[in-house]
Parts: sequence; C-alpha cells; structure tokens
Amino acid sequence: PPKWKTIELQLMPRENFLLSHSVPPPFFSCLSAVCSQFSKGVYAIIGLYDRKTVNMLMSFCGALHVCFVTPSFPIETANQFVIQLRPELQDALVGVIDHYSWTKFVYMYSSDSGLSVLQKVLDTAAERNWLVTSVNVETMTEASFLKVFQDLDKRKEGQIIIDCETERLTGILKKIVEQGKNAKSYHYILANMGFLDIDLTDLRKGGANITGFQLVNNSDPGVSQVVHLTSTGLPCVVPPPQYTGALTYDGVKVMSTAFQNLRRQRIDISRRGNAGECLANPPAPWGQGIDIQRALQQVRIDGLTGHIQFNEKGRRTNFTVSVMELALSGPKKVGYWNENEKYVNTAHFVRGSNDTYSLQNRTYIVTTILESPYVMLKKNHEQLAGNDKYEGYIVELAAEIAKHVGYHYKLKIVTDGKYGARDPETKMWNGMVGELVYGKADVAVAPLTITLVREEVIDFSKPFMSLGISIMIKKPTKSKPGVFSFLDPLAYEIWMCIVFAYIGVSVVLFLVSRFSPYEWHAEDYEEGGEPQSPTQNNEFGIFNSLWFSLGAFMQQGCDISPRSLSGRIVGGVWWFFTLIIISSYTANLAAFLTVERMVSPIESAEDLAKQTEIAYGTLDAGSTKEFFRRSKIAVFEKMWSYMKSADPSVFVKTTDEGVVRVRKSKGKYAYLLESTMNEYIEQRKPCDTMKVGGNLDSKGYGIATPKGSHLR
Repeated sequence: PPKWKTIELQLMPRENFLLSHSVPPPFFSCLSAVCSQFSKGVYAIIGLYDRKTVNMLMSFCGALHVCFVTPSFPIETANQFVIQLRPELQDALVGVIDHYSWTKFVYMYSSDSGLSVLQKVLDTAAERNWLVTSVNVETMTEASFLKVFQDLDKRKEGQIIIDCETERLTGILKKIVEQGKNAKSYHYILANMGFLDIDLTDLRKGGANITGFQLVNNSDPGVSQVVHLTSTGLPCVVPPPQYTGALTYDGVKVMSTAFQNLRRQRIDISRRGNAGECLANPPAPWGQGIDIQRALQQVRIDGLTGHIQFNEKGRRTNFTVSVMELALSGPKKVGYWNENEKYVNTAHFVRGSNDTYSLQNRTYIVTTILESPYVMLKKNHEQLAGNDKYEGYIVELAAEIAKHVGYHYKLKIVTDGKYGARDPETKMWNGMVGELVYGKADVAVAPLTITLVREEVIDFSKPFMSLGISIMIKKPTKSKPGVFSFLDPLAYEIWMCIVFAYIGVSVVLFLVSRFSPYEWHAEDYEEGGEPQSPTQNNEFGIFNSLWFSLGAFMQQGCDISPRSLSGRIVGGVWWFFTLIIISSYTANLAAFLTVERMVSPIESAEDLAKQTEIAYGTLDAGSTKEFFRRSKIAVFEKMWSYMKSADPSVFVKTTDEGVVRVRKSKGKYAYLLESTMNEYIEQRKPCDTMKVGGNLDSKGYGIATPKGSHLR
C-alpha cells in the first residue's frame, strides 16, 4: 500500500484543513491513494511524482479541480491545477554555458528528470552550432562510462554537464573519483539546485573545476530561523535544509498563505459531506477548486528558496538562483541568474592564484615507497624527523626536483606499501596511484613504472630511468670436479673427432709405410752367427704407428720416425694438428681453472614456461603483474596462466618478501622484477641471488602527478 503522511495544519482561526503529503508509490497504488484522499474531502495535495505517475496525477487533478502542489522536477503542462515549486533551470544553465564559452561538451542526464532541460540545451545548440554529446546515465554501463572519458581525453576536452537528482548524482561523482576523472583538466557543471547539499570533498582533492547552482541561501535570516527552531532541544545544531526539503516547506507556506487570503476575502470553500467518487463517469469536478487554484497562483511571499511567485501556468517566476564554484577552500558564490538580469558574475577571487595554488604557499605531499636503493630509512632515523629520516636515490631526486621547481614538500610513505593497481572487483586504485587519484598526494616520486593503464588516470613525466622485467633466481652452488673434469675444456664432440683422427692417422701411416720401399730395410747379421739370407724389416707396424701418433699428440715423441717422404708428410700433418689442439686445450684449461663454474637450471623465460618444478611469481600489485596479465605473447600468456592458478600463491606483497622467498626456496622459486632492482640485490650481501637471461620488455620509471595537475 502507498505511504501517505497526513498532518493537520492550523491555517485559519478556528478551522482545520487537511493536507496530505505523498511519497510516489507504484501507479495503481498511487491511483487508489489519490481517490481515497479525494473522497475524504482534501482541498489540495502536496506531493512528489516521477515519470511513471506524473501523467496520471495531472489528469486526475485537472478533471477533479484539485490542486497538486509539488517540489518535483518541472514539467511542460497546460494543467492549471499543478503548482510547481521548483524553478526551471534550463535558461540559467544556458546562461552559464555562455559565460564559460563552451561549444563542445557532454550532457549526462536522467530521463526521470532531465529531459526538459536537455531539450532546451539541444535547441540552443542547434541555433549556435554547439556540439553536444548526450548520455543517459540510466542506461550507461561501466564500459560506456569509460568510453565517454576516453573520447574526451583523446580530443583534449573535459567539459561535462550532469543533470540528475541528488542521489543519482552522488553515485556518478563517486564513479568519477574512482576513475581519476577529477583532475584539473575537467570542468563539470552540475545541473542541480542543491550545490551545497552534495559532498564534493573527494572531487575537490583532484583539482577539478566544479560549477553548480544553489537555490537555498543559507545566510538568509529565514533559513537561520528555521535551523534555530529545528535545533531547539537537540544536542547538536541541525544543518540547513536541502533544497527539496526547503521547497516542501515553502509549499506548505504557500498553501497556508493562499487559504488565509481566501478567508480574508470571505470565499466559502468548505466541503460538506462526501466529496464524491473520483472515478465517476463523467467526472464531477469540485466547484471551489478553481478558487483555490487562483489563490495559490496569486501568492507572493519570500520563503526558504527566495522570492516565490507563479505565472498563469503555475510555474515559478521572478526567482534568483546562485551560481557556485568549488574552490580548494570550499564552495564559493561566483554569480547569480534571474529572468531580468540573466547571468551576473560576482566573483571576487581568482581561481589558481588566491586559492592556495601558489607553489610557495603550501607544502606538497610527495608519496613514495620504501624500496632499496631508492628510498631507505637511515640507521638513526628514530632520532630524525620529516624528510631527514630517509636516504636513497629517490630521496635525492625529490630534493632536486623541489629545488628546481621551487616548492616545499613532505615525503610520505604509501600506506599500503603498494605501487598501484586497480582492483578488478571494486574498480578502486590502491598504492601510490590511488593516493594520486583520490587526492591524498600531489606527486609520486618513486620507482613507478609508466604503463598505459596508469596513464589513463594519472600523468607521467618523461622516464628518468630505463629498465625491463628480469628473472631473479638463487645463485647455484659451485659444481664439484669429477673424474673426467679434464675433458671439460673441449666439447665431447671434439674429443670424439680427435680419437677418430688419431686412429685414422695411425692406420694411414701404417699403410703408407707398408707400400713405401723406403720404410723397408735389411737387418745386419749378428757377429759369430751363421750366415743367413737377409731379412726385410718394417718398423711401422700397426702398434708402432699408434705409438708414434700418441707420442706426437702428447708432445713427447718416440725413438722411431718415418723414412719415406709420404710417411713424413703424414707425420708432419699430424704434428701440426696436435699443435693446434694442444694449444687450444691449454688455453681453455687455464680459463676453466680460474673461473668458477655454476650450473643454472633457468636461462630464460622460455625455460620457466616449459617446466613446473620451479615456481615463479611477481609483485601482487604492480606493473609487472599487469604486464603478464595483458600480454598476448604465447610464452607470457602461458606463464600468466600458471601464476594466477598456482597454489600456494606465487605473488608477494613486497619486493623484500619476494627476495626472501627466492633465498629460502633452495632454487625452487624465481622472482620476476625490474632489472634495476635485480642487479642491485645481486651485488648486495649475502650475494646469493643472480639475474638470468635478458630483459623481457623495455620500459621506464617516471614521476607521476594527478591528471591535469599544474605541477606537470
């Protein structure tokens, strides 16, 4: 059932009038509620409507001659029984657009309340050749939201109008902050009459330009009186009413004034008996309804929303709305708009000069991260304060930048100890990137990698250091020499060739000696012996040939040598061959004796990808993890598939944790990190880690600032 709040107001002496305030219910429930109230004899209805119920309410009020007083969004209607308390904003909005000389902008609207204003803006755009991109926030997805801002960034534009009710507007502004679109390069106009009702704290931190409208003047004595009355008896002071509440208050005051005027004019509007059936056919309008309608339209009073006056169509006229801007010190009134003077600029401050933008007049927060050798705590840091507690490359770089630019700064270690990545579920940024996006820091001076994803929400300087992703493993232990370690200077293939050459040369020498007559000679008789026929002898049998070749190879020689020319040629070639081989072996042997040999199980990313014995991982929130997650290269895709599904997790929270895990894993864990840190850690005691292979990519470290920051 619909929720109806019924109150009795003492509008005239000695007579009570029934006033009903409705909360917009579903269509049929609303119809039942209207008929129920009409049958009770109400004189007028004050309430809210939406797009689903507005036509039904207008139709019944027009047919039954019952006035409907509403603080809801203005509509185009010829129904004279509708009294609209909220002023129309389209003319004021066009005036502000003219003031800022916008010709290209995005118009975000809610179809529940922003269509009439959008139509006026589009009509004006057609006349003045404006380029307007309209976006319905009710059908806008996360992807379409990002695309709107990506297109603006590509065109180097940042003018956006947001036209919707406060509740929906708050959600949109929160999403803008999450995406880092609250930088100084953006200018938002909030087509809403409650600029002071909206929490713009996070939006302000990024430096975005925010313009809006304020209907309720909080410094007005009438507003102060209402705040005082509502705060009486309460432990704290009640804040000024929001513009929707102020409009409702003024609506009650308008009805009270109208009924008092009717009383003074002695017009009888009393209803006796049952008021009748609202669904009667034909409808039976209330005869005195036209008198109340005229009395309401003729009201001229000053309320919480300024001067209240209606035209013949029941719409607000002769009103004034303030134009506000968001400065770093808070909301500031920069002008006002009314029907007679149009937009009038009354700003007395210059944004960017008096508004704490001066470099010398504030201390900038420089976010960084504890990471050796970039930022480290001094040994006596407990006795020091401020920036003096830290040392390292980044500390010196930050000091030089401040000296060159000319500003005061304070180093602040990032709270969560992370570089910065977007959570896939909450879409929130963490680490140093998050501190820049959400206005918690002004500059990030750290070993922060420049990536495309980060550049969508923050700005980077040119790289101050080039690097790449590398592999860190535990340094292998020294290999123990074996029995056949003397063979190591030459490859096993060469040794096999030497053996075959040795055998081949020996066989050739044997054959040459057999066929050459110069290798045969007769042996002399022994003295005293019996004479015998001379015996021909050849010294180069197969065993002597092998012995000759071995002696030559060992650089020792033997007691026999070839006599024939062919034999000597074979021997000379073999001597030359052994000279080259022995010289090469001796040179390599010296190197093997002076250089420690260590066997590394991993030499490249391909080696990691094709095995599962050695685990490997990256920093949990950083550019290295993002590199593997987004890579389309087959090897890296395979590595990412392994890392994201590994149990236990192969990701670490800090670089120090990753290094400790490498050292304690006994060679079963490889850590992927920037090459600069890898090389630094490799040279630090206990010197038990090493970098293997080349860099997997090429990138750089940059200094980061919020989008559109004047420091860039």
